[in-house]
Amino acid sequence: MNDIEIPLGKRKPAYRFFEMVPAFFSYGAIILLVVLSLINPTIAAAYLLIIIITTLVKAIGIAYHTTVGRDRLEKAQRTDWHERLSHLENPHEHRNFQDSEKSLSLATHINNLNDIIEEPELYPKPSQIYNAVIVAIYNESYEVLQPTIQSLADSTYDKDKLIVVIGYEERGGAEIEETAKRVAKEYKKHFRAIQIVKHPDNMPNEVRGKGGNITFAGHYLKNWLKKEHIPYSDVVVTTLDCDNRPHKTYFDYVAYEYIVHPDRKHLSFQPISLFLNNIWDVPAPMRVVATGNSFWNIISSVRPHVIRNFASHSQPMDALVEMNFWSTRTIVEDGHQYWRSYFHFNGHYGIVPIFVPIYQDAVLSSTYWRTLKAQFVQLRRWAYGASDVPYVATRIFSKKRNVPLGPALARLIRLLDGHVTLACIAILIAVGGWIPLFVSMEASQSIAAQQLPEIVSRIQQFALIGLFITVFFAFKLLPPRPERYKRRRNVFMLTQWLLMPFTAIVYSSASAFTSQTALLLGRYFDKFDVTEKATVKDKTKE
Repeated sequence: MNDIEIPLGKRKPAYRFFEMVPAFFSYGAIILLVVLSLINPTIAAAYLLIIIITTLVKAIGIAYHTTVGRDRLEKAQRTDWHERLSHLENPHEHRNFQDSEKSLSLATHINNLNDIIEEPELYPKPSQIYNAVIVAIYNESYEVLQPTIQSLADSTYDKDKLIVVIGYEERGGAEIEETAKRVAKEYKKHFRAIQIVKHPDNMPNEVRGKGGNITFAGHYLKNWLKKEHIPYSDVVVTTLDCDNRPHKTYFDYVAYEYIVHPDRKHLSFQPISLFLNNIWDVPAPMRVVATGNSFWNIISSVRPHVIRNFASHSQPMDALVEMNFWSTRTIVEDGHQYWRSYFHFNGHYGIVPIFVPIYQDAVLSSTYWRTLKAQFVQLRRWAYGASDVPYVATRIFSKKRNVPLGPALARLIRLLDGHVTLACIAILIAVGGWIPLFVSMEASQSIAAQQLPEIVSRIQQFALIGLFITVFFAFKLLPPRPERYKRRRNVFMLTQWLLMPFTAIVYSSASAFTSQTALLLGRYFDKFDVTEKATVKDKTKE
């Protein structure tokens, strides 16, 4: 078996070097602008313009993919995946099926039916397949957990084929255990089974994080399936946070895609995470961050070279058993699962986008200032995905490399570029145009340096087109306004976008630099800072 575990304790020199690389590039991009400004302001201006124009080209692509992703999201939600799944049981009867033009990929569905008819031995029947759901909780309230379990009960998927495991933390205390037992008792008749599993505190070789919890629950599920004589290859496992509410057709959709892909063991299935559950309740900065994250997930769903495991996702049980489930050594077990799977299967691994949402909460704590802090902590944890750079690099640049060099190197470059861009681009675009004028006396004699702030401003104005597209689609994504809010709340949902430069620098860039600096200094994040999940009572507000 391939060694796919993150090292614990002291790292080898090569690993430490690559841990520093993201910070070197992120800090270096800004320092280089300062140095070039001192040497030659004209070259500094050219350097910054190349960065900004490259970013603008990416922004145009993002605007396009936003439109395409939004269209697929709408069509997928209009598609009756329960019906399509049922067609796979007896494909001969449905090969001439006609559906609305507003549904997703009818032609692909017909092709899938024909493939099953031609080689039925490659495809399991829907009646064989189970969906298992592992819900991870720490110390959240009943009011947070219950709607998630209810969303599973409201699913269109056959409940006799739906297995629920609630994994709760021992360190969460007696109250969370009572909450888990209460929910399990209330919903025991809704599913094939609903189990609760306590993850012990202070397990060896574990950081304090979600990975240890869901892995412990995964081992419990493994033993339970064995006792029930259910083959692992007939089970797809989905991990959920306690505030995640899958679209009602999600499990039908996942089962469908699992069946129609013969190489199913080497795949995982990634829904679109939309942070909209409580979007009307959270402060304006959090709404901007949550909406931006939602759109990035929509965009990623239509970019095969970019899509990765994120937050809630689904993977075959036989693959998980073979890999020993998820990593217990990192606080970003979701994104890291992509790389564990990639190297475990010798590069033969891919992700199938699921174009329906799993709705999640935007960050909301008990007070305004606690909410602002909690948002930063969450983004800092996500940005710690930069810790995958040394994990990937040391496996690629190794005599024991088990993946093709070219594709693996391209993946590494995209991984590094994503984290460096997250850290430094917003700062360079916001203030980079003024740096040559501030740090160099010669800049006053350089026409390029003098005109740089105005040129950057013009490019930023052009880029507002992308922002307008985002705002338009953001309003279309919004759930109905709760009755507790008056109509003037709609105005705030529009003016909030003025905060975008603030959130880009204070949250995105600062959180990325914080995580990369920690890796640079070898001060590892070994504790998952659970995001507090507050709820708003139903009362009229301004």
